[in-house]
Amino acid sequence: APDTPVIDQAYSKLSNSITVEWRAVPGATNYMLTAQDGDSFVETIVKNSPGTVTGLKPATLYRITVRSINSGGKSQPSPFRRVKTVLAAPILSVCSPSCDSIAVSWKAVHMAAGFSVSLMRSDGLGRMLKQNTTNTSLIFTNLDPGTLYTIKAYAWNANGMPGDDFTYNQRTSPNAPVDVKVAFNSGALRAVVSWMPTEGALTYSVTVSSGLLKLRCNTSSASCMVPSLQCSSEYYVSVTAYNDAGSSEPTDAVSLKTIPCAPVNISIEEDEPGQLLVSWSSVSLGHYYVVFVKSDDGLEVHCNTSHTRCHFQSDCGFTYFISVLAYNKAGQSPLGDIFNYTTAPCCPSDFRVVFMSSDTVRVTWAPVRGADLYETRAAGGSGVVLCRDTATACTLSALQCSTPYNITVYSFSEARGSNTSCAPQYVATAPCSPEIKNISKESLSVISVQWQPNNDEATYVVTARGEAGLWHCTSTRNSCTLRDLPCGSAFSVSAIARSPAGQSLPSYSIPLETAPCCPNDLTLTQVTQSVTNISWSAGRGAQTYITTLESPKGEAKCHTLQTYCLLGCITCGTEYTVSLRAISETGLTSSCTYQGYSSSACCPSGVKLYRLSNNGIRVFWRASDETINYNTDLRGSKGNFSCTPSSGLSHCDITKIPCGDVYTVVVAPVTDKGPQTFCPMKIYSVTCSGSSVGMVIYRGKSNAKHI
Repeated sequence: APDTPVIDQAYSKLSNSITVEWRAVPGATNYMLTAQDGDSFVETIVKNSPGTVTGLKPATLYRITVRSINSGGKSQPSPFRRVKTVLAAPILSVCSPSCDSIAVSWKAVHMAAGFSVSLMRSDGLGRMLKQNTTNTSLIFTNLDPGTLYTIKAYAWNANGMPGDDFTYNQRTSPNAPVDVKVAFNSGALRAVVSWMPTEGALTYSVTVSSGLLKLRCNTSSASCMVPSLQCSSEYYVSVTAYNDAGSSEPTDAVSLKTIPCAPVNISIEEDEPGQLLVSWSSVSLGHYYVVFVKSDDGLEVHCNTSHTRCHFQSDCGFTYFISVLAYNKAGQSPLGDIFNYTTAPCCPSDFRVVFMSSDTVRVTWAPVRGADLYETRAAGGSGVVLCRDTATACTLSALQCSTPYNITVYSFSEARGSNTSCAPQYVATAPCSPEIKNISKESLSVISVQWQPNNDEATYVVTARGEAGLWHCTSTRNSCTLRDLPCGSAFSVSAIARSPAGQSLPSYSIPLETAPCCPNDLTLTQVTQSVTNISWSAGRGAQTYITTLESPKGEAKCHTLQTYCLLGCITCGTEYTVSLRAISETGLTSSCTYQGYSSSACCPSGVKLYRLSNNGIRVFWRASDETINYNTDLRGSKGNFSCTPSSGLSHCDITKIPCGDVYTVVVAPVTDKGPQTFCPMKIYSVTCSGSSVGMVIYRGKSNAKHI
């Protein structure tokens, strides 16, 4: 084992340890330090000198020994030394009760006779403050606000030996901010509060109070926005600075008056025509008022006043949009309710009658401002007729004809009702319709019309209307005559009355029919000796016709729907008078006369042929009238032959007739149109047997007969 070490010195600088110094022992690798307090001890192994024993109790007397150690074992303990640990450090409790002071307090320290406390700015500026005291608290004053200080404290014993020290950093509370300014935003009802930054302040709190209402805003910058302020309110604004030491004193309160609230209890009335009165209740903190009045055509006027009423000029039919704003130094009040006021609509002043009849009047007018509805009132006759419509026209019906009325057009609006100051206009209805009493025929083309007059100072117009056209006659009395009416026409006859007020409705129509027209063209054609065909052009208005041929020898008549007729039993060579009656569907008759008619001459009888020499033939007949000329025609396969004797002769010779052929022979009177074609035809055979003529008579296609 190594030699026993010798302690040079042992001392305590900390309350929980003792430091020991000794001379090194050759061959020792470690040393064991032992601090013994009665039955308890604390051991510590160290490498070399000096060594420190820790974990000790403050202000306690210990017995200190040292032993050297190597691989061979431990030496004997060194001669002991008695050493007492120093006092424990006081545990400080520090605060900054004001911006220029720091209060320090601590609990009593065992075996302490007194305490020493020092304070200095942590940044090293300024001087150090130190106080010795036997108390357990003290206060440092006249410090810099918002500044970080380092505080050190220790206790000493009765011998003046200082114990452990305790260090604490403490900042003084900040000073109250200065140069507080309030910027009010009237539109958003909020305020921005700003100030000069305060040394050592970490945060700030802005308090905005009004009565029991308090609003706060916390920030780390040098300004803060306070929202949701109320109109017509006075607020007091203060700012407090904060750091980890506490808060400053609040700044002196700054007064903030907000904008006034929007005026309420607004009333609008027309105290007289053309004048609007706008009134409202007084507003707290309102210094003056501005009333804005904007009409629906875009024109705007305003009124500045310190009172609570304003007058404005107004016009009919306008809607005015009215708002009232209050003002003070902070600005204008929020926009309150916008009221609209509609004045009574204007009266239609240019209405006019655009249509009038006996019982109806149509009135039109130009639109007027503010009118949603119009009422047209016609007063007169036996009562009042009303018409309501949104259109700028009205048709008043069920009026009395030929009657004066006072017509007034009133305008209405849903907002304001009726304008009852509109002036009437005098209007008379058109005449009453006349009633036709009688229509009489003075002649075929002249008609007299009579009616019942039922209007004063009216002119009557009678009209005959038909496919043939229009015919009129006019009178201020009770009858007039229609002249030159065409035949065969149907008319509708009506009458109207005219006056300066207008024209009546037409009377009920009376049908009128004129006699049918006579045919313009009539043609007679003899078909046979006893049958004549009569044809004519259609007569307008005629449905049937009766034609008559009359002579002393007799009469021929035909009734037909057609425009032609075959008349039999006609005597040849006779003069006839020709007449025709045209009859309408209703039985009206027109008697028509035409030029006389002569029937054709009678055909000859007893026609015979005789053979002459040189192959000739003589034709004989018995003439019905010696003054008539006749023509003879022979037609056969070997040739056609004819002859016309002189007037008064009843025979005719035809020479060089080929024999051995069959001939058709016709003897007919000659007219200005040539020979008649309806005389009977006979067939003869001319043979070639000697000098005699063999004649065979054929009638039609019957068998031959020898004569």
